[in-house]
Amino acid sequence: MADLITRLLSDWNIDYSIAPNIAARKTIAARVAQTVPFPDDLHPALIESLRTRGIDSLYTHQATAWQLVHDGHHIVVVTGTASGKTLCYNLPVLDRLLRDDKARTLYIFPTKALSQDQVANLQSLTADRGQPPTFGGQRSVVSGPFVATYDGDTPQSQRSIIRKSARIIVSNPDMVHTGILPHHANWSEFFRNLRFVVIDEMHAYRGVFGSHVANVLRRLKRIANFYGASPQFILTSATIANPVELAERLVEEAVTLVDNDGAAKGEKQFVVYNPPVVDQKLGMRRSSLLESVRLAQALLQRNVQTIVFARARRSVEVILRYLHPDTRTLPNSQSSVTEYGGMGVVRGYRSGYLPTQRRDIERGLREGTVRAVVATNALELGIDIGGMGAAILVGYPGTIAATWQQAGRAGRGDDASLAILVASADPLDQFLARHPDYLFGRSPESALINPDNLLILLAHLRCAAFELPFRQGEKFGRVDGSRIGEFLKFLVEAGVVHQSGEKYFWMSDQYPADAISLRSASAQTVVLQVAPHPSPPPFDTGEGTIIGNVDFESAYWMVHPEAIYLHEGQSFVVGELDLAHAIARLVPTDADYYTEPRRETQVQLLDTLRVAEAKAHGATKAHGEIAVTTQVTGYKKIKWYTHENLGEGMVSLPPTELHTTGYWLAVNDDTVNKLRDEGLWSNAPNDYGPNWDSIRNQVRARDNYRCQGCGIPEDGKPHHVHHKIPFRAFPTSQLANELTNLVTLCPNCHRRAETAVRIRSGLAGVAHVLGHLASLFLMCDSGDIGVHSDPQSPLADGKPTIVIYDQVPAGIGFSERLFELHDELLARALELVSSCECEDGCPSCVGPGGENGYGGKKEARALLETLTR
Repeated sequence: MADLITRLLSDWNIDYSIAPNIAARKTIAARVAQTVPFPDDLHPALIESLRTRGIDSLYTHQATAWQLVHDGHHIVVVTGTASGKTLCYNLPVLDRLLRDDKARTLYIFPTKALSQDQVANLQSLTADRGQPPTFGGQRSVVSGPFVATYDGDTPQSQRSIIRKSARIIVSNPDMVHTGILPHHANWSEFFRNLRFVVIDEMHAYRGVFGSHVANVLRRLKRIANFYGASPQFILTSATIANPVELAERLVEEAVTLVDNDGAAKGEKQFVVYNPPVVDQKLGMRRSSLLESVRLAQALLQRNVQTIVFARARRSVEVILRYLHPDTRTLPNSQSSVTEYGGMGVVRGYRSGYLPTQRRDIERGLREGTVRAVVATNALELGIDIGGMGAAILVGYPGTIAATWQQAGRAGRGDDASLAILVASADPLDQFLARHPDYLFGRSPESALINPDNLLILLAHLRCAAFELPFRQGEKFGRVDGSRIGEFLKFLVEAGVVHQSGEKYFWMSDQYPADAISLRSASAQTVVLQVAPHPSPPPFDTGEGTIIGNVDFESAYWMVHPEAIYLHEGQSFVVGELDLAHAIARLVPTDADYYTEPRRETQVQLLDTLRVAEAKAHGATKAHGEIAVTTQVTGYKKIKWYTHENLGEGMVSLPPTELHTTGYWLAVNDDTVNKLRDEGLWSNAPNDYGPNWDSIRNQVRARDNYRCQGCGIPEDGKPHHVHHKIPFRAFPTSQLANELTNLVTLCPNCHRRAETAVRIRSGLAGVAHVLGHLASLFLMCDSGDIGVHSDPQSPLADGKPTIVIYDQVPAGIGFSERLFELHDELLARALELVSSCECEDGCPSCVGPGGENGYGGKKEARALLETLTR
């Protein structure tokens, strides 16, 4: 494989259509395994089982984990993909279960698919093929299953025997939250003997989800303590900047780090590929999706087994369609590709596939009959698919940890492999293409959670009160008793908790856990209801079918009227959003576009928590509590694949208000004056001249007081007067205010016109790039934070300001982290803008200026240079 990859890369280096696009190439050297003998105190049955599987020693990190757990420590294991992390927890767990007939263990995995894969792995250690449950030649001490999955797919008929008999329960946070903890009385024997809690893929528990999971673990520990148990925690994680901090916030115990990775590694070639620029002026690049298809075809033509990772389900389907015609005659293929989803050499893998289909694809990959798979991040985690020859990442996956996990799916053991990151036009992708050291060096990402977020904490206190009465003064995790007492009094006043003496009892008929999503800070949701499609082709959904829900706050922009909503690869158009009854009514559609909401935002200051003069004193940075008022006013229709703007629509929805935390950068007067003197500041309000009121009235009268866009007349309020060519494009107001350059428009049409023809200010350009780069350091999705720029912001006494805020009520900690990273964030933004090849702004740096507008790149760069000197 190493020779094949070397020849392939050599061919690419002399291919004029590929070589110029290779932005970086890194050879990650092979590594010899570092092993030690089995520990003397490891149970003989375990040693026998391992040797049966061809394992005669342990990697150094496995031995370290064994010893630390044996000594009673809570640990977090941070080693590479396919490094044998599972044995770090399986060995101490199974050893204890062999020595203690009553001991039980809970395994928590972030996904059901990963849970099922790990159950198969455990069963291979604990059972002889075709025999009743045994372990290393010893029959299990129980008549039921030794290890069992307990999740939403577990048949009701099996749940009772699993609760009573299984020594190892494999589940996920959602099932622990709703299916185990609220019914702990049925699990009394399990909790009484709970010795270990294993939390795999810990880095997945960040942001809102991680904050919820931390509270689920608080509840789990509280129940275990009630039954007299104090379990030991074993966590595993991909490489992040703060693994110990995250582990200790999740389990609220002192945690020891294990990172002395001793696993063997084959040589890996990592290529960062940046598609060529096709429009130099606009900075437009060739589609990362189409370039990925081209590279995948080259690999398949050389019979290199390949996995292609796409960020969206729809992208998976598109790539499959492109790949099929070119993979019919591959060498050693078992069958031709005859249809999508067929048993050909190329398969798809994403949510929405049946479990049997997924297992079939996984088996085909291990056996080599499937030569290529196109997947979402459903295959990113540790599901066993064997060792692929190459991995292609279509766009940056969103985090560096995810990048290495996806790249790690290629190459197992000593095998050489190839990983290719194909950059998209996103500013973050372009930054990494120009600064690959962020990929190859130490990860800058910190996984942040805030278990004490007011809404999240209160939601889980309800659940905890339902599960067990609270004693007066009782702590909840590390939250002190006095604060918990205040929350309990609130619940008493709400009528859901009753105080009797020194105890608080749940008294509501509600089942609190069932109403709380672990993926949202809001307990209120909007149901998605599908009506029948009015015309062929037939669809699976019938009248009144419920296909899911979204949290109430997100409904305004995700399922506003006429929005396109995607579910399991199918498009739906929103016919009605009934906020009063919390229902969005959808109709299936075959529309060839998606929608992007257009929002107007206002930010008000509630309280300044921290403030400091920024580097070079060109601005002030601050962190505090803010109120963000947002109103969805319309939407754009964007054509799939070409991203062409097909038109716009208007929406009338009430505004929403979010009380959260934010980090803001306020540009001081000296900086503004300096840039204005240099002609590099266009954020100031327009001065239309002394006769503007007269000119405006003249234009309105000329146009008969009607909007020249939609035709509606004025109704009590005067329409706006719009400059066809932007005012700032003229040297004087007299030239800009020629009547032929002016037109009467209603507020809605004026807003649409300003969107298409605008001058993007330097301030807005800096906001655009900062908002995208922030996720590199926060390990969050772009939707987890909001970005707003205001040339006259109330946050800073009317000064020009950029604010980045948590999109979660009360905040998670993102904005505070950005306050601390202020200098580095600005420095990286300047690097990105300076190195971008566009002339005056593009989607890859400060954002486009509009079809006939000005991008503001020069202004943005000047502002960043001033603030980073």
